[in-house]
Amino acid sequence: MEALPHRYPMLLVDRVERLERDVSITAIKAVTINEPFFQGHFPGRPIMPGVLIVEALAQAAGVLAVESLGLAGSGKLVYFMAIDGAKFRLPVEPGCLLTLDVEFVQKRASVCKFAGRATVNGKLAAEANFTAMIADPPA
Repeated sequence: MEALPHRYPMLLVDRVERLERDVSITAIKAVTINEPFFQGHFPGRPIMPGVLIVEALAQAAGVLAVESLGLAGSGKLVYFMAIDGAKFRLPVEPGCLLTLDVEFVQKRASVCKFAGRATVNGKLAAEANFTAMIADPPA
């Protein structure tokens, strides 16, 4: 929570398992039936929306960027710029532990590119490449 500005219900990273600065991160999202999106997605067949899986990957990438670029406590924010090649392979249901693996593809002071994979029990649930910018928060 120190590295991300997100809070419930939009905080989608529960813990960081491994972080190698300038290289990669592995984080966990425990998917529970209490998530507010399950009320409408879908009644009787709850499935985590793909866009939120990608958001969880992006939040893990945000932690990686903040820690790697020494931005903790700076107030800087990590903003999505682009999502490429998103693919969804497996439904993510309540009770799943979603493992978020993200690595740097390119790292610069103000723009970073990442490759992310979300898995459940070692099976690929989703993958995406994305770009983010580092910026000051709005005034």
